[in-house]
Amino acid sequence: MALILNIETATKNCSVALAQDGKTIVCKEIATENFSHAEKLHVFIEAVLEEAKCNFKDIQAVAVSQGPGSYTGLRIGVSSAKGLCYALQVPLIAIDTLALLAHQLKVDNGIIIPMIDARRMEVYTAYFDKNYAKIRGTEAEIIDASSYKEMEEIVHFVGDGAMKCKTLLTDAKFIFHEHIVYPSANEMSNLSFEKYKKSDFVDVAYFEPFYLKDFVLNK
Repeated sequence: MALILNIETATKNCSVALAQDGKTIVCKEIATENFSHAEKLHVFIEAVLEEAKCNFKDIQAVAVSQGPGSYTGLRIGVSSAKGLCYALQVPLIAIDTLALLAHQLKVDNGIIIPMIDARRMEVYTAYFDKNYAKIRGTEAEIIDASSYKEMEEIVHFVGDGAMKCKTLLTDAKFIFHEHIVYPSANEMSNLSFEKYKKSDFVDVAYFEPFYLKDFVLNK
């Protein structure tokens, strides 16, 4: 039995889920243009515990979205997760944000390309097959009308970065799943539990978010 607190703050969505053995019990989240993470994160943590009738001492691990994503959002989420792990003496689990976004979509064929909005026409992205195996590593890409033309398979796009690219990527093989915009702690539950069972933890003292790029003012 494992009670895991999942924290996702890599994008505009501030999201917290409490999960038991890989299944979400309670999830609280809100997506705002002004990044409300600093105000909402700890409120949501206390709210999910209260609603689930659990205490901090019941938590057996904390999972956090590791990035890439917003510098400020990642810093807030990881700092909070590390603080909880120190205080509760529990392990820290790191979840790839793009993998988390990809797992929100189920497909029978093709490539899943999650996109997190960066700046202008730039996105953070990676490639996943239908079984969520990462087949191309995480990169920052500038999207134009020629992007992904060489790909022969159907390409499924998800994430807020994909939405701004829709007018450029018009080939029939490109499918945009507009209902999947932000990563959510709700989808972290199973991923964090699988890592928990394997004792796949990160070092609380030395772990840092995967920013991918240096901090840019007004990001």
